[in-house]
Formats: sequence, structure tokens, C-alpha cells
Amino acid sequence: MDFTNKSLLITGGTGSLGKALTKHVLRTDPEIKRLVIFSRDEQKQFQMAQEYPTSKYPAIRYFVGDIRDYERLKRAMKGINFVIHAAAMKHVPIAEYNPMECIKTNILGAENLINACLETEVERVVALSTDKAAAPINLYGATKLASDKLFVAANNITGWNPIRFSVVRYGNVMGSNGSVIPFFIKKRKEGILPITDPKMTRFNISLQSGVDMVMHALEHAWGGEIFVPKIPSYRIMDVAEAIGPECEKHVVGIRPGEKVHEEMITSSDSFYTYDLGKYYAILPAVPKWKIQDFMENFHAEKVPQGFSYNSGDNKDWETVESLRKLIKEHVDPNFDSSVLLVDGYKPDKKS
Repeated sequence: MDFTNKSLLITGGTGSLGKALTKHVLRTDPEIKRLVIFSRDEQKQFQMAQEYPTSKYPAIRYFVGDIRDYERLKRAMKGINFVIHAAAMKHVPIAEYNPMECIKTNILGAENLINACLETEVERVVALSTDKAAAPINLYGATKLASDKLFVAANNITGWNPIRFSVVRYGNVMGSNGSVIPFFIKKRKEGILPITDPKMTRFNISLQSGVDMVMHALEHAWGGEIFVPKIPSYRIMDVAEAIGPECEKHVVGIRPGEKVHEEMITSSDSFYTYDLGKYYAILPAVPKWKIQDFMENFHAEKVPQGFSYNSGDNKDWETVESLRKLIKEHVDPNFDSSVLLVDGYKPDKKS
């Protein structure tokens, strides 16, 4: 994606993915006209500004605002060409306890962003989704499914406006704030790793792969697609073994709203899902363009009826060794699973 003399706004820009996107854009497109970091956390903006100061990166703007505030969003969108929507309330237990707050941010905030983009000069929008939006059983997943539907349907109300809205949906981002790997790395100092369910599996994607996927959607989307990456799964017990082989593993039970396995494409989605090679794309039921043209352009093939993409049935798996390598590469360069001190001693490994 070429951002030369273009302006990009990232909502939730101070989050893990927002910072990775910022790093990528500044490295690959130093001629970007403006890069707006939009978020409501002034402390995170202050901290990010230490890493990316405007004196060194004159294209950056730090814009404090909440996606619940339509007028503020509309002001922020002035002169913006591209938008990446990463802002969300994403912690499952917190959303379960504060349902209306989650709805206001993830659904009403999405509506605000869509309307603000339609009222300004924005050309393309990519919204981030989650595997929890497929057949959701928790409020967070349900709000993200509603958000996905809003962004897909937004293409139907563009009228003369050539703007395109699309969505990217993927699993756990390795090392992101609040995810299991940094949590286990912290907990292993205590010699005990809490396991929700020994059979639990999750999809796994690195921050850079997430960035690459967003850029692909921003550049290639025709409008209305939900892009899904082909990525490996991991078993929670393999993550625990990779991080704390000498730790005790205590089963604590599944938290409210959690699944044992996650799903990114349901069998009901198979009627609209196409294989693009590196990615799958769930197409809108009534697209503004011809599906045959889309298939020819991307050499796409329709998936079999009843196809689903589930972390428990995946054909591609991370191993204990591959997880250790990925943790060292993407999460903690100083990570060493063989070094584990708890009050000066290594605890006995227990089954």
C-alpha cells in the first residue's frame, strides 16, 4: 500500500496492533502526509509519543478522542484518505460485566465511524474483527459480529461515494496486551500456570502478519469482504509447556463467555466463502460487484458447502518448539524456557 502524500487514521492507535501498524507505515512509507493516532487514553498517547515523537516523525498527530463521540470523529476524519479501525472493548469478562459499555463502544462506535467516513473524504476503511465474532457465545463476540455486519452493509449506502469498507478477522495476536503468552510469562515466576481447560485451542497470528493482512485488505478490497487468514492453531497445554515446562499446571475452569475452540468461518458462512490462496474471504450476500469478476481477478475458488474453519479442527499446528521460537522472535527476545527461578529454586515438574 502506497501512502505517499496520503493521510491515514488509526482508531485505537495506541494498542498493540496500532503501534505495529505505525511502525510498519513509518518504515515503509516515510513520505506519508499524515498519520493520525486516535485513541481515548492520554497516558498511552503520551507514552507512544516518547517512542514516536513528532520532532522526529512530523507526519504523526496524536488525537485524543472516543469513537463514541461522533463530532470528534468527524473532526478527526477531515483530510483523511484511509482509516484502520482497531478501537474496541475486547476483554471478555469485562464486557460480560459491563454490557452496555461494550455495546456503546463496539457497535455504536462502529456506526459513528461509518457515518463520519461517509461525511468526509475517506476512500477506504478496514475494520478489525475477531474469531469470537463467528457463532458468538459472549457479548464481546456478539458486538463484533454486529460491527462486522455494519461495515459490510455500509457499502450499500455509499451512493455516489467511491469509499470501500472491508473487515479483517483473525485469532489471538501473539504477545498482544492481555493475551495468554505474556500472561503465562509473567505467571511462571510463581511456578504455577493457570489452565482454563486442557483441551483448549486457539488460532495464532503474529503482529506483523496481522499488519500485513490489514494492508492487503486496504489495498485490494472491493468492498464488503471479511478477510480471514490461513494460520496455525496452538493447544493451551503446549503454550504452557513452551513457557513453563517446570511449572505446575492448575486447571481453573473456563471463564464466562469462553469457548474451548474458536471459529473464524462457520458452516453457515461457507455459502459465501472463497479461497484466495493466502486468505479466505467471506463475501457479502448481495455485493455491489459481480462475484464472477471477483473470482477471476483473485483466482478465487468457492469453498465446499458445509466448510468451517475451527481452531480445534485445524490442519496446521504450532509445536512446543515452534512456540518457543515464535515467543523469542515476536514477544520477548530474552525468553529462555530453561531458566525459571521461583524464590531462588526451580519447582518440581508435576503432571
